[in-house]
Amino acid sequence: MPVDAGHESPAILALGETMAAVVPFAGETAATAVGFVVEPAGAESNVASTAAQLGVRAAWASRVGDDAFGERLRRSVAARSVDVSRVITDPARPTGVMVKDPQPQGSAVTYYRRGSAAAAMSISDADAMFAGVGDKTLVHLSGVTPALSASCAALVQWLLQSHSYGGLRSFDVNFRPRLWSARAAASEMARLARASDICFVGLDEAEPLWGTATPDAVHRLLSDVPQLVVKDGARGVTVYATGQRLFVPSLQVDVVEPVGAGDAFAGGYLAAIVKGADPRTAARVGHLAAARVLLTFADVVAQPPIEELWHLSVLADEEWAEYAQRPASFGERGD
Repeated sequence: MPVDAGHESPAILALGETMAAVVPFAGETAATAVGFVVEPAGAESNVASTAAQLGVRAAWASRVGDDAFGERLRRSVAARSVDVSRVITDPARPTGVMVKDPQPQGSAVTYYRRGSAAAAMSISDADAMFAGVGDKTLVHLSGVTPALSASCAALVQWLLQSHSYGGLRSFDVNFRPRLWSARAAASEMARLARASDICFVGLDEAEPLWGTATPDAVHRLLSDVPQLVVKDGARGVTVYATGQRLFVPSLQVDVVEPVGAGDAFAGGYLAAIVKGADPRTAARVGHLAAARVLLTFADVVAQPPIEELWHLSVLADEEWAEYAQRPASFGERGD
């Protein structure tokens, strides 16, 4: 599909594979369900979708097959107010597919992505994917993409090192052991993280990758990242930025299903950053966005305009800590 270079440059452009997720109807398992839905499943398009739901111009760049699933993904992500004009149709390779079996403790997932269209992404796609992108656009990437193929790895490395397109670079480590081992991924993940302006990493992935069991240990390893966001699940995040160490507690939520919450946090954080927020405020917006996802089986949910979250995001630390301990019940005061 050709790119319309006349489109307004997005504030956030997220690049990566999105698969067609085949999901049983709510309350059913994949083994026994009589009905399924097909939804987009991709870390980067989830980040773009969350940012777009919050009212920030966001785009998703990738490759999909010239097939029904590819067209469905393009339409579904576009329905979330995301610009999909930078998605390339590959006539020779299929769209990746996954089957998701939701459970309260996490989802069992089976992937059919070998040889997918997205795995063929390469540096040669950059001109089409980034046509018309200005130097104010934040480019978001994740550690899923370099695990797909050598050409994908080269593209991510090049985008993080080159500023031919866009401005700030965001990188979510997003380590997936089913794609590559910790031993194979460790050095490359660290190299990619250090090349970013904003890096997200969970303690649960940092420890198997690098043996770093605390946020401070991760920071010592990645001390040259201008904004390092270390996530510790339900506890909160520790942000290292502008010489400061900030701990921002998560909201207390009765979790329905955790998949997608990390992407929602990143989408909220980045949406706030491009709106001019400081890291503390951005982390709170991220928590507010993630909490909504945790309350559902969906990876992406409706979010209010970011301006409606500002009164919560700028609370004094003591007030935020008190608010975070309350069971999440959205709808009060626009939150």
